[in-house]
Amino acid sequence: MQLIFEKSRSGRKGFQLPEADVPVAKALPEKYCRKISAELPEVSELDVVRHFSNLASRNYSVDTNFYPLGSCTMKYNPKFTEKIAAMGGFADLHPLLPQLLGGGMLAQGALEVLYHMEALLGEITGMKAFTTQPLAGAHGELAGVMLIAAYHKDNGGRRKHIIIPDSSHGTNPASAAIAGYDVVVIPTDKNGCFDMEAYKKALNNETAAVMLTCPDTIGLFNPRIKEISDLAHSVGALMYYDGANLNAILGKCRPGDIGFDVIHLNLHKTFATPHGGGGPGAGPVGVSERLVDYLPVPRVIRRTDGTFALDHHKHKTIGYIAPFYGNFAVILKAYAYILALGKAGLIEASENAVLSANYCLARLKEYYEVPYDKICMHECVISASRQAEVGVHALDIAKYLIDKGFHPMTIYFPMIVKEAMMIEPTETESKETIDSFIDAMIEAARLAKTDPERVRMAPLTMPIKRLDETKAAREPNLRWLPTKK
Repeated sequence: MQLIFEKSRSGRKGFQLPEADVPVAKALPEKYCRKISAELPEVSELDVVRHFSNLASRNYSVDTNFYPLGSCTMKYNPKFTEKIAAMGGFADLHPLLPQLLGGGMLAQGALEVLYHMEALLGEITGMKAFTTQPLAGAHGELAGVMLIAAYHKDNGGRRKHIIIPDSSHGTNPASAAIAGYDVVVIPTDKNGCFDMEAYKKALNNETAAVMLTCPDTIGLFNPRIKEISDLAHSVGALMYYDGANLNAILGKCRPGDIGFDVIHLNLHKTFATPHGGGGPGAGPVGVSERLVDYLPVPRVIRRTDGTFALDHHKHKTIGYIAPFYGNFAVILKAYAYILALGKAGLIEASENAVLSANYCLARLKEYYEVPYDKICMHECVISASRQAEVGVHALDIAKYLIDKGFHPMTIYFPMIVKEAMMIEPTETESKETIDSFIDAMIEAARLAKTDPERVRMAPLTMPIKRLDETKAAREPNLRWLPTKK
């Protein structure tokens, strides 16, 4: 496929503007004018339409194909939420309106959404209060650790370290380090859980918090989570919940009820707003009673007359962490999703997600190693270690799936599993789709035995085959230059 620049022919135009019906503005001052041409492509309107339509047909999205990324819920995004977010009463609001004199009365609907969304998230997670400001999961994590730091500073001084398992998401230690804490890593035991003996040795009165994903990145729910929480609280440490995997336990278990003090949620994963393509995200943070006073401002409050307003006056707050009130359109879509499903629907979503993952695990364990062979939650982790013995690695199997029309699952994570392949089928995929994916995985395993070179050469059907990925990342070639004649 040619680049748009390669289709360029001098004198062709892809647009036609009507004659101006207003006085022509004065010419720009010379200092603002280009000295050389912008060198944009010159193409017809038809060429423009065809070029970008053909590009769009090459996009991979959850609307077109299965997206089984482990630990990164990529479920279908219902279109009714998009329609609600596009309603003029929401989409046309200026973000400064609630802060202008009298403007708050013109934004009551938006403020009410934020107020009720915080309440719904509190009910779902068992937290006392929420802020919707964080703009993504990692941003929410950092905000959560900042809340922990503010709490300890206000209650006897700064503590030194945060305890994190070796199977954690990479943002966990990063958030802790950015906030100024040392990171103490706890290994995973033979059962795939937090090593309790190592944990007890590491825990002391210099521990600020314990950061856990529950269920964890192995896809397992730790049966000793309450004990872990009680031990942390016994030395004055707080419990932080990475909400990336909340999709597994909606309506079944509330993090606040098992001792967590801070939680961030990925609305763009758990509650089905667009996640692919880099965002936008939303990472609201919830807290237990002891941390409410430290939440960012502004807070949405309900006045005695029933109207809603912004409260900027919280003297213990960590301050402002984002412009305005968070990614409002994402929050709105998640709000609509929660109201549409209700309690019973959210529970069913989690049950189906867990069922789908265990179905994948049950069908694939004959063909791949299973590092921790037990009932999983919403995602399962298998290993290509058998295939690696004949020179076929997780990366090769992932590339082979591209030829079969599937987006690859997450590979080489969690890093504690050699040749890891992490699969999250979600609750929105049909059994037929999941079966097709599983069949492709089984085919890859069989080919690894009979024709390993075929798997190592994949993908064969794509415009771009195997790249030197390290060189592509370090020496990207992003500029087109015309061929000299």
